[in-house]
Amino acid sequence: YCMADLPIYELKISEEIKDDAEVSFIAFVDSPAIKRDFLAFKESVKFEVVSEDQRIVTGPLMIPDQLIYRNSDKFGEHYVKFSAETIQAISIKFAKKGFHKNVNIMHEEDLQVDDVTMFGSFISNTAMGIKPMSAFADLPDGTWFGSFYVENQAVWDMIKSQKIRGFSVEGMFDYEKPASKEEEALKQIAKLLAAI
Repeated sequence: YCMADLPIYELKISEEIKDDAEVSFIAFVDSPAIKRDFLAFKESVKFEVVSEDQRIVTGPLMIPDQLIYRNSDKFGEHYVKFSAETIQAISIKFAKKGFHKNVNIMHEEDLQVDDVTMFGSFISNTAMGIKPMSAFADLPDGTWFGSFYVENQAVWDMIKSQKIRGFSVEGMFDYEKPASKEEEALKQIAKLLAAI
């Protein structure tokens, strides 16, 4: 299949706090769906022979309008994407529900890990002066970034050995009917004209 042959669904969530359409976990994975790796930052202590890692990983959690391939019984082969507005709603709901410690490995429910905490979260917005980190300068406005403090030694060892290389959000989403090829083309034209 080429990309043009598959439907594209926009995924949405409800902003209603009791509704379970939300991102409820961030998984540390070996191959993130958004095709970008997080960065691990290390800083050595300069006044001692023993160096200590800062144990911080940071990078993009969600990128607006990026097509992510899926195959399900209900929808068959298809792509999904999130708008910048939906990503902002997701990040707000994630914070409101206190999910900053909900981290697992490879989306496995029984591999939820302790001592890994999201302490930083921001959405790039050049109009507000919030730029992406320099390593991700090419990512569009509306990208959700997260920074995690990793006290869990087993998880840190997996990061250092590159067994896990990125983030992947998980949660429940509402599928919105895909736009027709004509509607999608008109949206792209409108976007290009707005950029001129």
